[in-house]
Amino acid sequence: MEARVVVGVSGSPASLAALRVAAEEARRAGRTLVALIAWEPPEGEGLYARRPDRAWAKHWESAARERLDRAFDEVFGGAPEGVAVERWVVRGAVGRAVCDLAAASTDDLVILGTRRGWGRARRYVQRHARCRVMTVPAPAVPRGVRRTLRRITPEDFSQPSPPPPPRPELPAPPARDPH
Repeated sequence: MEARVVVGVSGSPASLAALRVAAEEARRAGRTLVALIAWEPPEGEGLYARRPDRAWAKHWESAARERLDRAFDEVFGGAPEGVAVERWVVRGAVGRAVCDLAAASTDDLVILGTRRGWGRARRYVQRHARCRVMTVPAPAVPRGVRRTLRRITPEDFSQPSPPPPPRPELPAPPARDPH
């Protein structure tokens, strides 16, 4: 099996930066770019196992696929040029899914986007991956913008639009003589 560049994608700014770097690395090295998004039921696998619902599982998988496609659209405007791409949607924990996919070859390269601190997926991959792991930091956001973004609530986006300006009043029609 030929060496690949495996990148975890979630749609976050850090994962979008990682996707861009992964495509550049795959193009430079002549490797296949494998973009993976992992998903789990929102309530977790334990609760889902007690009351499985295939329709909801399909919905969550479809939502994950849409996020992966949206990531490619945001970063490249579609598919990146000059590189072979595989898109994987996997049910499971992100770290384990990335390691399982990259376990096929020690020549693979895993690229993950990182925010401040150590994320659970990043720790898992760095401990368990059998290949090289590269981390890409999230793009810097100015401090004032970060503070504003933290204060945004969903209600900020659902405010009703302002009322339209008042219409100018038209002059009253001339009075008619009833005779």
